[in-house]
Amino acid sequence: MIQFTKLRLSGFKSFVDATELLIEPGMTGVVGPNGCGKSNLIEALRWVMGETSARQMRGGEMDDVIFGGTSGRPSRNVAEVLVALDNTSRTAPPQYDMDEVEVIRRIERGQGSSYRVNGREIRARDVQLLFADAATGARSSGLVSQGRVGALINAKPSERRGLLEEAAGISGLYSRRHEAELRLKNAETNLARLDDVLATLDEQLKGLQRQARQAARYRTLSEQIRSIEAQVLYLAWLEALATIDAARMAMKEADLKVEQATELAAIAATAQAEAAADLPEMRRAHAEVEAGWQRLIVEREQLDSEEGRLAETRRDLESRLAQAASDLGREHARAADAQGAVDRLAGEQEMLAEAALGEEEGRAEAEAVMEAAVQAVAAAEKELAGLMDEVAAADAERATALRRLADAETRRDRLRDRVTQVRTQQEQAQQDGIDRTDLTAAEMDLESALEYLEESRAEAEDWDRRRVQAQAARDSARDAFQAAQTARSRLKAEADALKTVLAQGSGGEYAPVLDQVAAAAGFEPALAAALGDDLNASLDGAAPLHWQALPPLDPPLALPAGIDPLARHVTAPAALARVLGQVGIVADADAGEALRGQLAAGQMLVTRAGDVIRWDGFTARAGAPSAMAVRLAQRNRLRELEARLDDAELGVEDAEAKAQEAAEAVEEATENERAAKDAVRRAEAETTKARDLHSKLAQRFAAHESRMNALAEQAEAASADFEEAEAELMMARDVVAGFPQQEAGKDRVNALRAEVAERRSTLVEARSGLDRIIREVGERKRRLDAIAGDMDQWRRRADAARQHVEELEERRETLMLEIERLATMPDSFAKRRTHLLDRLDQAEMGRKASADALAAAEAAQAETDRAMRAAEAALANAREDRIRREAAVSAADQNCRMVAGRINERLDMTPEQLRDIADFVEGSRPDRDELQSKLDRLSRERDNMGPVNLRAEQEVAELEERMNAMRAESDDLVAAIAKLRGGIAELNKEGRERLVASFNQVDQHFRDLFIKLFGGGRAHLALTESADPLEAGLEIMASPPGKRMQVLSLLSGGEQALTALALIFAVFLINPAPICVLDEVDAPLDDANVDRFCSLVEGIAQTTRTRFLIVTHHRMTMARMDRLYGVTMAERGVSQLVSVDLSAAEAIRDSVVPA
Repeated sequence: MIQFTKLRLSGFKSFVDATELLIEPGMTGVVGPNGCGKSNLIEALRWVMGETSARQMRGGEMDDVIFGGTSGRPSRNVAEVLVALDNTSRTAPPQYDMDEVEVIRRIERGQGSSYRVNGREIRARDVQLLFADAATGARSSGLVSQGRVGALINAKPSERRGLLEEAAGISGLYSRRHEAELRLKNAETNLARLDDVLATLDEQLKGLQRQARQAARYRTLSEQIRSIEAQVLYLAWLEALATIDAARMAMKEADLKVEQATELAAIAATAQAEAAADLPEMRRAHAEVEAGWQRLIVEREQLDSEEGRLAETRRDLESRLAQAASDLGREHARAADAQGAVDRLAGEQEMLAEAALGEEEGRAEAEAVMEAAVQAVAAAEKELAGLMDEVAAADAERATALRRLADAETRRDRLRDRVTQVRTQQEQAQQDGIDRTDLTAAEMDLESALEYLEESRAEAEDWDRRRVQAQAARDSARDAFQAAQTARSRLKAEADALKTVLAQGSGGEYAPVLDQVAAAAGFEPALAAALGDDLNASLDGAAPLHWQALPPLDPPLALPAGIDPLARHVTAPAALARVLGQVGIVADADAGEALRGQLAAGQMLVTRAGDVIRWDGFTARAGAPSAMAVRLAQRNRLRELEARLDDAELGVEDAEAKAQEAAEAVEEATENERAAKDAVRRAEAETTKARDLHSKLAQRFAAHESRMNALAEQAEAASADFEEAEAELMMARDVVAGFPQQEAGKDRVNALRAEVAERRSTLVEARSGLDRIIREVGERKRRLDAIAGDMDQWRRRADAARQHVEELEERRETLMLEIERLATMPDSFAKRRTHLLDRLDQAEMGRKASADALAAAEAAQAETDRAMRAAEAALANAREDRIRREAAVSAADQNCRMVAGRINERLDMTPEQLRDIADFVEGSRPDRDELQSKLDRLSRERDNMGPVNLRAEQEVAELEERMNAMRAESDDLVAAIAKLRGGIAELNKEGRERLVASFNQVDQHFRDLFIKLFGGGRAHLALTESADPLEAGLEIMASPPGKRMQVLSLLSGGEQALTALALIFAVFLINPAPICVLDEVDAPLDDANVDRFCSLVEGIAQTTRTRFLIVTHHRMTMARMDRLYGVTMAERGVSQLVSVDLSAAEAIRDSVVPA
């Protein structure tokens, strides 16, 4: 079989760095604390073998397997897992004929997964088949995940049957049987549906046969109707020809009347044009004067706004000046506090220096006292020795012993008192001292206060910077708002002026159609030339001059080829559709003249400059812009201004919102800055308080520590001396007890001995004093060093405060200069206001004069307009009459066309051809009404037949052919159903045989493994709930040693776990996989059962060559592994892998030769 040799993963879940796990023969353990990523290794193995379910990967989507990042590391966009396979036995499929096969699965965030085998990209299905052929895979029974044992224990018997099906390998049979059953069901459904369809088609065939007989009668009637209809249509054609001849005669008379009225209208139009020549210039001048007056109004509003902004800016600067003064006072206070702390430390330093002035003399004096005590002790001892020499040789030893005894007793008593005194002082000092935790807490409070102070200062400076930025943004937003208002006012002034001009020119009771007409830019002269004053007519039918909506001409009169109609460039009501459709646009007058001959009646050509070329020979050359063209241009300009004004309104609203938002941002930043500065003041107070408390506690603690150290040394020395004195006293008593009693020289020896003891006590006290002086000198030196460090820190803080004071002084000077500059600006505003009011008065006077002149000119033009309208009304009446005549001609022509169309539609021939087949002579025409009556009777008879299927005969033949094919198909379905039922029976038979064989093998393995795991007992498997093995459930019966046979659910927790493991391994042994993964399956087992479990796994590994990967927390399982991999999470959220080869370690240990 192929063997798994290596697992490498990078960016997969918590394994962000490249990690390699070697899968070697035997048992490999994976250990580590909960949550460190052990199960991620198992999931990586399943993932690379083709797992497609994100839920199986403990995720919501497959991208969740990519490292998601931690507080210290960014997330990854790619995850990759590689598994290496040993194929030296060439058991892999032929396409993988190589010694080593590397399978790589790579996923990119949002892009999906890809698979590669030895660098060649393949499908996921190919990877799944590769591992399935090796008896393993992502869902293999050899991958026992957490909870698999518990799920097996709690499963129903029918659910446990899946283990047998997996061991028997009949999952494919189930799939094929299910597919065959679906095909059988579909075939039966199709057969039933086919029978229903055949019955329906039989009824349909009978109906079609009836329809075929009816179709024959229908054809006979249709031939009779066609003959009579040909006669009726030919009579209608003759009547249409007579009507169109009469209409054309009336049209010639109407053309003559129009020519006469046109001459009169041209004379009136010339007079009106002369009167209106100067009027557009006067209106333009008046509009300019009006716009200038509006601009001055806007400038006055801007001046008022600037004065308001100036006042607000000055108030803001005064507020900032007051804040700077407050900050300056606070910084002065900080500098004073720092200087006070420096002075206090300097005083303490000076006191310690004064205390240290005589330390050398004191130390020399103490050394001299100790030296004198040493000499005194030596002299006393020498004298005692001389005395002892003078004692007789017989009493020498006794005297010495008695002296030592007395000396020891005296010294012991004195040292006992000394020990008691020192201990009492220690207890008192311990009660009077302070706890180290109090000093530590004070230090932490001081550090926290200092950190909070620095954070508060940084936050205050940050909010100060934000406030300045917000104020700059507010000023910019206000300027933008003012500019938007100015642009809007300018557009509004021009639009209002144009509205006034247009309103003055459109007087009258009825609104002209001009108000609803819009021409594309540049086409205004063309539209004015084409329609002229006809645009002043109304759409209201009650008006003397009005437009009436008529349907389009039928058939429409087409313009010459290549001519663009004016209607494409004009937006107008439907009432103008006819006239605009008959007006074409040409490049110039010459082109129009060339096309005049192609114009139909009522058509004209115009140029964009205003030239007119009409069908009837009328020609008008472009000259000065006509009043109507000017009004059209003014309307286009007004529409453009209204659109721009809407945009300007939106711009003003947006700028106003941004200005308001910027002002709110300034207020928020100011409020936050004020709160931050309050926090700085509170932090400074808390810091000062914490510093004072820490200083006091530090001084008390230093004194306490010094005293406790001195007392400890004194107690240690006194205890040692007391113990030594006790030992000397016991020795002296023993010596004295061994001598006979003698009184000679006793008193003198005792007195001298007491003196020696006293001098020795003086020596001890002198030595203690010298040690105390040395300790005090060291303590003062350490305190002086600490004071020097504190003074440096406070001086730096004082320097920082002074530097901040200088910055605040500069800021205050800047603010004061800015306030002084702003104070001089109101005078300039007053001068500007006076000058602006003068200009505004002059503009008002000019506006009134311009309006008066314009009104007089417009009154003169109105008179000529009335005369021209009267002439044009007469012309319009003549044109209307001509148009009616044209309509009559057109209607007659349309009628001819319609009759010809009916002839072509009904009989598929022309009127000339119809004459040849009509059954009468023109001289002896039959009665049309009689023919029509006969035609109606035959038509009613045909219509009363209802719908007739003329294809009935053909459909009968087609339906019979279709029914024959469906009967053959029914026979095929019956044969297929019989075949499918036989195939399903064969599949069930094969499945039962293989399932029963697999059951027997698994049952035998289960019995053997149960005995190995329990060290005895009995167990077997049973098929329950159904006599059919394919529907039966799997029940587990077990009898551990010393217990009766019972079902799995009645066993204890550990017994259930061992029994489930025996069943899992029994199934595994049917078809061993190259790798088996056990994820914490030993968790519910005790030490004895874990030992049996490990022995079983070890035996399976040796007999099947399966490589085991075991995740465990049990120490005994760890000890039985051939090698261990530890998963750690030194960095939160990032797993790392370390390994130990236990087999190699044992070999090294056994090879070491004892020395």
